[in-house]
Amino acid sequence: MKFPPQLLLVLATLLWGGNFVIGRAVTGDIPPVTLAFLRWCVAFIIFLPIAYSRTKQEWSMIKANWPAVIVMAITGVACFNTLVYIGLHSTTSINASLMNSSTPIIIYILSFIFLKERLSKFQLFGTALSLTGVAFIISGGSLESLLAFSFNKGDLIVLIAVVCWGVYSLLVKQYAGRLPGYSTFLVTIALGALMLLPFTIYELTTTSAEIVWSFSTISAILYVGIAASIVAFLSWNTGVVALGANKASIYLNFIPLFAAIFAVLFIGEDLRIAQVIGGLAVICGVILSNKK
Repeated sequence: MKFPPQLLLVLATLLWGGNFVIGRAVTGDIPPVTLAFLRWCVAFIIFLPIAYSRTKQEWSMIKANWPAVIVMAITGVACFNTLVYIGLHSTTSINASLMNSSTPIIIYILSFIFLKERLSKFQLFGTALSLTGVAFIISGGSLESLLAFSFNKGDLIVLIAVVCWGVYSLLVKQYAGRLPGYSTFLVTIALGALMLLPFTIYELTTTSAEIVWSFSTISAILYVGIAASIVAFLSWNTGVVALGANKASIYLNFIPLFAAIFAVLFIGEDLRIAQVIGGLAVICGVILSNKK
């Protein structure tokens, strides 16, 4: 059965929106680094039979671009979700998902700094508007907090995570013609999980953090490992191939919408006016920056 690409893109963003809420919901049951490690272990087990044969055939392409693959594993797998899960111990899933919407803006900035790409007037205005929205979100709409640089620690950690995802996305874009998608994803999952292993052992053996095994904890690990990783990845890639990257990127704005709905309905978070205003500014900035 063939699904419309629009439906697949919405499904991917819905699952990614749920990832932020799940990460927040299990903060008392599973340590953040351990959650990220188990997520990628589950994802690797599920994705291995899907991409193994391709990886064997395309190994020479991956080996030829090994430095880029390693940086992708560090930023996109090892760092991004780990930092998000750490940040969610101190901030809300709504805040985290709203700041994640600024990813396209971060990519424009990184492209300008490292690739010397020129920004159009729409990208400049969109970047300024989105960054203003991010500042509004992390300051809670308080000018005093903004001037005093008094921000929530969790918000700042999530912001670092978004920069990591921006680096990863930029590399994916730059190496799209040289690195095969499925094979690269499988290899980066394996490398990222290996990178997280010593930090997971350290977290579980030297801190008071421990896993509270329950049905909800196991369900959360399976959700982030299968639904938010494999199903979302396959759905998103299929939709992007059918519609094109530019049209598909607009669908990313559904992530904070779904995250906010899930957070209010299932974990009792309150939607504040500062989040609404800041989120609208971020999303409008992204849409403006994509204008030709």
